[in-house]
Amino acid sequence: MASIQCSVSVPSLPKLSNTFTNNTIRFFSVNPSNSNTNCRVRASASSSSPTLGEAAMSIDNLRRFFDLNIGKWNGSFYQFDSCGSMLQQLNTKLSVSSYGEDELMSLIQTLYIKQPSSSTSISGDDNDTEWAEYKIKETNMFTVDKYQQIGFFPSEKAFALRYQTAGMLETVLRQGVLGEDDTGEESPRNLKLPSRRPSVVCENCLYSLQRDMRARAFHILDPKGTVDMLIIFLEERSDGSPPLLDSSRDMKNRITPFLGKWKGNSITKRSGVYGSTIAEADTVVLHEMDGSGQLIQDVTSTSDVKNVTTNVHWTGTISDNLVTFDGGYQMILLPGGMYMGCPCDIAKSVAESKSFHLEFCWLETPDKRQRLVRTYDVEGLAVSSTYFFETKL
Repeated sequence: MASIQCSVSVPSLPKLSNTFTNNTIRFFSVNPSNSNTNCRVRASASSSSPTLGEAAMSIDNLRRFFDLNIGKWNGSFYQFDSCGSMLQQLNTKLSVSSYGEDELMSLIQTLYIKQPSSSTSISGDDNDTEWAEYKIKETNMFTVDKYQQIGFFPSEKAFALRYQTAGMLETVLRQGVLGEDDTGEESPRNLKLPSRRPSVVCENCLYSLQRDMRARAFHILDPKGTVDMLIIFLEERSDGSPPLLDSSRDMKNRITPFLGKWKGNSITKRSGVYGSTIAEADTVVLHEMDGSGQLIQDVTSTSDVKNVTTNVHWTGTISDNLVTFDGGYQMILLPGGMYMGCPCDIAKSVAESKSFHLEFCWLETPDKRQRLVRTYDVEGLAVSSTYFFETKL
């Protein structure tokens, strides 16, 4: 077995005067005088010392997060461009275990990437298949809370994480596509690599409602604030064959499975291991095509506490697998009943001191879907995550 010993590094961040020392959006420096005061107060409050009750809850949540991940996962890795066209498909295996107790618990993850046959290989025997090994940096209470700014939904089996580099994903692509023939070139021929300086790398993970399977979706945005690429890991905790994205039902038009009225509920939590609940709401989402072939999206949300109803109405233009809404938001349609949403230009949102969100939707069956939305403030801090479960009426 070919072995590559490396890890996802977490470099120290520069000091920012009057702003967060957490990750910041690196499109340009945000003037502290124009920063959103509410966001700053919210962040400082979340970084204060936890109470004993919160600390105990954090340890319990961390244990549940580890339990959700531990095991041997067989997977398929998919790379898509910014328009939803598939670039690569690879086979992966992920081995996850843990050690330690309470606040000293750590998660160990080793990723194995199936390597292509070498150009010098003369054997076509599957038994000669080699797997490159990639050791992911250990995860613990500090890393998931401060660096990855976890958004975790234990009961719903969903979570969101943030990364400072796309090093792991680059390694998967290099080893899965080039294997032993990798010359270390900056831009290998026929291989699209993540930006060396990604601005945002966000993972949204949703677990299957039917099987011991999950989908991990990565938004990778470049320094200009636009989509660099999209990544999907479809993984099953088993020793069998890896699961595959089912594209049979969306060969004609990927938007079709999402059309109709969807009713459900949402829960929003603050970022962090403790992750207190901010809000819960009932939701109704309508997707329909109008007479001119445009997509109409109408979202109604009613909060559980104050019974306040809000409505957002967007009109979108469809071009192949890309839906661009008039509000500057885009929906990138993927195979297997999935889509990933994000602003068309995050740098513009930051320049206008607007928060933004990244979305992953998985329609596993024709009448049920899950969505996970990660919300960022203008400083680039992942302040909250929202989980949606909806059924088709």
